[in-house]
Amino acid sequence: MKSTTTAIPLEKLMEQLPENYTDAERKVVQRAYAMAEEAHREQKRGSGEPYINHCIAVASILTDLRVPSEVIAAALLHDTVEDTPVTLGDIRREFGDTIAILVDGVTKLTNLPRVSRGDQHAGQPNQADLSEDAEFIHAGGGRGRDADMKSETLRKTFLAMGDDVRVVLIKLADRLHNMRTLGFMPEAKQKRIAKETLEIFAPLANRLGIWQIKWELEDLSLRYVNPGKYKEIAEQLQEKRPDREKQIEDIKEKLTHLLESAKIQAEVSGRPKHIYSIFKKMTRKSKSFDLVRDVRAMRLLVPDVPSCYAALGVIHTTWRPLPGEFDDYIAAPKENFYQSLHTAVIYDDGKPLEIQIRTQEMHENAEYGIAAHWKYKEGSRRDKAYEQRINALRNMMEWKADVHDAQEFVESMKTDVFQDRVYVFTPRGDIFDLPVGSTPIDFAYHVHTDIGHRCRGARLNGKLIPLHQELKTGDQVEILTAKRGGPSRDWLNSNLGLVKTQRARSKIKAWFKKQEDEQNLAQGRAALERELQRLGITELNFEKMAREFGYKTQDEMFIAVGCGDLSLSRVIRLMEGTAETADILKVTGTTTKKHSGDAVEVVGLKGLLWQMAKCCSPMPGDQIIAYVTRGRGATIHRQDCPNILHRDDTERLLQVDWGTTEQTFAVPVTVKAYDREGLLGDVSTLLQNEGVNIADVGVSFNRSVADVRLVVEVRDLEQLSRVLARLESLPNVLGAQRIKPG
Repeated sequence: MKSTTTAIPLEKLMEQLPENYTDAERKVVQRAYAMAEEAHREQKRGSGEPYINHCIAVASILTDLRVPSEVIAAALLHDTVEDTPVTLGDIRREFGDTIAILVDGVTKLTNLPRVSRGDQHAGQPNQADLSEDAEFIHAGGGRGRDADMKSETLRKTFLAMGDDVRVVLIKLADRLHNMRTLGFMPEAKQKRIAKETLEIFAPLANRLGIWQIKWELEDLSLRYVNPGKYKEIAEQLQEKRPDREKQIEDIKEKLTHLLESAKIQAEVSGRPKHIYSIFKKMTRKSKSFDLVRDVRAMRLLVPDVPSCYAALGVIHTTWRPLPGEFDDYIAAPKENFYQSLHTAVIYDDGKPLEIQIRTQEMHENAEYGIAAHWKYKEGSRRDKAYEQRINALRNMMEWKADVHDAQEFVESMKTDVFQDRVYVFTPRGDIFDLPVGSTPIDFAYHVHTDIGHRCRGARLNGKLIPLHQELKTGDQVEILTAKRGGPSRDWLNSNLGLVKTQRARSKIKAWFKKQEDEQNLAQGRAALERELQRLGITELNFEKMAREFGYKTQDEMFIAVGCGDLSLSRVIRLMEGTAETADILKVTGTTTKKHSGDAVEVVGLKGLLWQMAKCCSPMPGDQIIAYVTRGRGATIHRQDCPNILHRDDTERLLQVDWGTTEQTFAVPVTVKAYDREGLLGDVSTLLQNEGVNIADVGVSFNRSVADVRLVVEVRDLEQLSRVLARLESLPNVLGAQRIKPG
């Protein structure tokens, strides 16, 4: 990747501006630069370069998206209000309302106390924080004030997306340049910022359809989140580049000749290989680098839609298509309006070849996404497409006014807006798209609020299914409703997995808010007391807890629990580590450490049979390597083991790493249930699905009631709460709770 720390002169930025800018628009950009340069004159970035370089770099990224001049001007000024004496009023007087509104939208934590500014003087920001969004850097991802501020800032960013998408484009360009220069940050901040970029900003770019920003954010994030894998893939790409480029040229020549023979006009090129997409496929399919299909891929740009299908027909009659690898995103575009034909075939050399087929318009749309509106500013049809995109974003976020808690809002964005989608059908054939993981209740609320309220069951492809079952693309869903009634409070219990989308949750909460406060008070108190009883907590200061959550009285807190504004899981997270819960996770006096997944993870060969070598006896922390033996799987050696160093058959050696460990706590619980066939099997299966180990089990009977006593190994109080709630939901179970000591 080329260095981004050298100065970017204003002249170069002016050359990059779209040709259709008028002289007046160019002068606005120059004036914005002059104000930003003066305001940031004494400031430096963490790299030591002038801070104005960051402003120009952000504007330069946006010129590739062909955005209007006011967006470029706002990009140059985007940090002035936060980090310099320049005020929003100064910008409004100099540039007018539009640019002032854009700068205000991008300015971070406008109405909140400053984060990581400390005792710094005005106009002298911390150099270590100047090159990043300071509120994101400072928040460590845990509970508390900083995490709340981080979530509030993200919430404001997402709300701005619905009001003016141009604000988000500036925010994405800002984050992209910050990621390009992340190497000047301390390692802990690098990982934290990169992880957040993968979780929030890359999906945001994807939702807006801006592929060129999305892939670079992903690759840069992987570089810091998993540097070992990044380096491994990058080096293998580099090593194989000469052979791959020769192959690509040969394939390009053959495809061009083939399409010309069929009288199909096409521009054929090799498709760029992005490290993060290769990493995801290696991880998802547990395959080595060599077996990842789209390391070798081509792209065809054709004049129109009929040519797309004509080219596909020629390719499929020439080479055998791979089953399950064809996707028609032209007939059924992705949720971000992406269109293309995807297929994979077995090429002449017997190896897979992935091919994308699209028109030039589809290609521009994929690269620029929502910003293609400005690239084709003169066309009214493009304007219509832009409005469709904006409306789609707003529809996905129609619940935003109902969510006031910042952390809940951000988590909701991750599920409702950023996740992949599934496409399901009504019995009449209407198509609805929902986030992956959606349940029949989510579907019911998506169809109509009243259908959601009265939902009592569902049929999937004609068969009755439980309401917690996740829907898959192609499912036909029929909702069974009651004549009257409302939702169940259990639907808001995240432990039961009945509702996954914020859209449904917000409608359920709105229904309960209409109920009388006294009813919510009683039901909230009962729900909280029931949860505490499960966990074996007898003494808890509700007034103190209410103040922790920002409520004036405990009754206000109970009402919030009753109407769904305050979830039980948040209460459990707050209680963890307090004096009242101190004995729960160390009641047995011992804790255990267990490996998550296999103790040794073999890169590209998940689940391979292995054993430790007796010659060098590797221990966790040692640098290790695997030697594949004939018929006995792999043997794990230390990398400095003489038996490995002197081997000639190096092709049998595989890179391996120790699996990660996690601490667990042994907690005794009791499950009382009417005895029935399969009871213990259901309990065991549920705990296995939750990733909970059973350290001990015993059963006693009193007439027809079974008392199942277990010692379960859980990670934290929240997991214990979830396990107990799910155990109580099993058929015939009367109750499940922790056994208190003594």
